[in-house]
Amino acid sequence: MRAFRAAVVQMNAGAECGANLERAAALARRAAAEGARMVAFPEVFAWRGERAREAAEACAIPGRISEFLSALARELGVVLIGGSFLERGADGGKAYNTALAIDADGTIRGVYRKIHLFDVDLPGRVTVSESDTRAPGGAVVTAATSLGTIGLSICYDLRFPELYRALTRAGATILAVPAAFTAHTGAAHWETLLRARAIENQAYVLAPNQTGMGPHGIADHGHSMIVDPWGTVLAAAGDGEAVIAAEIDPAVILRVRAEMPCLAHARLLD
Repeated sequence: MRAFRAAVVQMNAGAECGANLERAAALARRAAAEGARMVAFPEVFAWRGERAREAAEACAIPGRISEFLSALARELGVVLIGGSFLERGADGGKAYNTALAIDADGTIRGVYRKIHLFDVDLPGRVTVSESDTRAPGGAVVTAATSLGTIGLSICYDLRFPELYRALTRAGATILAVPAAFTAHTGAAHWETLLRARAIENQAYVLAPNQTGMGPHGIADHGHSMIVDPWGTVLAAAGDGEAVIAAEIDPAVILRVRAEMPCLAHARLLD
């Protein structure tokens, strides 16, 4: 397979779904016009608002968001990593935080529901409970696309290396990490964790992040990144809306895995 250009889109999504989709499409078109054949959106790119509204805003598959992503992929002829969006639960209750991988012909190749939900209560500092309104997924998901096999994950998953090793063992050579990583934790850990996941798994990492102030009064980190299998940051955004891009070269993956055969030497321990 030949090398290709991949882009990640950094956004500040809000509570107007139509406006978010319009802006996401415009940024994806910019990326494609600049030669990108794979484009990735951040976590909850389509809608971010009050948690009490999440169940009402959640969409089915097929539905508004999946159909938007498939149509955009077909229009641009790109493999699209659809960030994540809130997917309607089977019983209409708690939503899933769901990422889609869509091939250039608009076919959905992978549906991943975020496994690790972020719940923390630090009195007087911060309280976040994703599990109040969201249900966890239970499956490790890779997506075989025309540009390679993508391992799907979302935001908080980044802190659990065993997930990425499972994705790599299932054939992933590109690890997608759409996120809404906060400014506080992002400044301390974002780049370190992204580079670690790339180095450990000798895979490319595409990490589109949200930027600006989130709907709950917590600032997001921005600084979206593309990291190569050696851990080199190939492209990085700052603050604010952005599109960044870099070359994804399958030959680099093969070379790194041959010269440092960690994956072949790995032993699973109980």
